[in-house]
Amino acid sequence: MTRELAASTLEKLSRMLDVERGRLEHIIDEHEREREESVIAEGSADRNADPDNVDGGAINVEIGIDQATVQNARDLLARVLHAQDRMEKGLYGTCEVTGEPIPVARLEALPYATTTVAAASQL
Repeated sequence: MTRELAASTLEKLSRMLDVERGRLEHIIDEHEREREESVIAEGSADRNADPDNVDGGAINVEIGIDQATVQNARDLLARVLHAQDRMEKGLYGTCEVTGEPIPVARLEALPYATTTVAAASQL
């Protein structure tokens, strides 16, 4: 069962996906830039993560948070790209699990959603 969304709704959701894609790509690019800068400054005592001192521990926590943020951005970007691919193939708005239409309200809240709420809770 394919989903026929109104052209205006599809255009709005497409723009939302584009904005989210740009936001996530910016987060990832910014992290990569900061990582390159930290590699250059790695010899600096300010960025040396000595776990035996308070500053070193704080740096390790900060690095862990940064890595989790970037991994989350990468995961979401993959979902956005998948949703955009489904849009190009005319499958957007249809649940990948059940084949049922995904409510527009869900797509507006999570434009990269590819399942209904019920199917997502079963996964």
